[in-house]
Amino acid sequence: MKKIMTLSLAMLLLLAGCAPNFSKQEEVIEENEDSEEKAIIPNFKISDSYYRTLLPFKASEARGLVVNNINTKYDLNEFETGLMRVAQNNFDTEKFFFQEGQYLDRSTIVSWLNREFTDAQLKERKMEKEENIGLNPLDNGKGDIEDRNEKAPIYLAHILEHNYRVKDGDDKVKLGGVVIGLALNSVHYYQKEQYGATFETKIDRKKLEAEGKKIAEEILPRLRKIEGLENIPITIAMFEQQSRTSVVPGNFFAYAHAGQGSNKLGSWEKVNEKYVLFPSNTAEKDHREDLTSFLNFKQDIEKYFPNFNGVIGNAFYAQGQLQQLDINIPIQFYGKAEAVGFTQYVASRIMTSFPEYISVQVNITSVNGPESLIIKKTDQSEPFVHVYQ
Repeated sequence: MKKIMTLSLAMLLLLAGCAPNFSKQEEVIEENEDSEEKAIIPNFKISDSYYRTLLPFKASEARGLVVNNINTKYDLNEFETGLMRVAQNNFDTEKFFFQEGQYLDRSTIVSWLNREFTDAQLKERKMEKEENIGLNPLDNGKGDIEDRNEKAPIYLAHILEHNYRVKDGDDKVKLGGVVIGLALNSVHYYQKEQYGATFETKIDRKKLEAEGKKIAEEILPRLRKIEGLENIPITIAMFEQQSRTSVVPGNFFAYAHAGQGSNKLGSWEKVNEKYVLFPSNTAEKDHREDLTSFLNFKQDIEKYFPNFNGVIGNAFYAQGQLQQLDINIPIQFYGKAEAVGFTQYVASRIMTSFPEYISVQVNITSVNGPESLIIKKTDQSEPFVHVYQ
């Protein structure tokens, strides 16, 4: 039978069964360009899909910049986690250890995200020609502002760096690979006057991909000039972020790899991943069978709980196959017993409504905040159920 756990019990189990045993951590020497430091390799790993992170944790100097440049929290999360999935194509989670980017600092990323400037604009900004390193297209400031923004939108929204270290002998680790994520805009936003209304222009996917590849080919030789990256394998991946109003994240759609010391990217490989909103026209058109299962689940709940406010699903597809379905259910409860009963019913419907080969997570919320969490992993006979106290 399903287990309803209190927060205290859940925390106890977490501490007892899942927390890493720091007495058994492996101490190594972390080799850098001009120094060596002690580091720890955790012995605990959540799953084969995750990298272990070297301790102590080293924050990127550009940390936090991504929040200002990415449109939604959905894109923000997927940009980071999706880049780690791309990394697995070249850097094995068993051999490599994750570290936040240590080579691209905040000022470098900001300067690369600029538009290219004209000589007049450089003079106006009191900049030298060698500082004209923006990767977004030039806007000379002449002509109709709407026409200029349609012809030369901002393609590149953000650059994210991840480092992957690998063992070098028994007691040392060194940099073994770098993965760069390019967040590209599917929609370009602009203003015709300062503090005025915001306008938008959609960017064609083919055009976005072509511009993204050009940017990647420009970035690689720049990375090779950075001390410590001259000979390191580098992967560059392109991410299409969604509009500011989207309730589903964007996705990585292509990546290319440059081997040790190479200044040329290899062939571009397609990343067959996407997120689909349930219900939606896209789901109806492309994933009707999965949508039908979701709608039947939704109908079952609506039949027995009249104060039910609706349900939204966020479906993750890889290689055309549904992998993960995250469901949010907002509902008004009038007592804890009602919340527990509702959670039990939803858990039972999850087990009968969806195929065994997909993972399902349900978050049940009310005006008071989170009420319960239900998680069914792939091929799991019983879900994990937690009711918040």
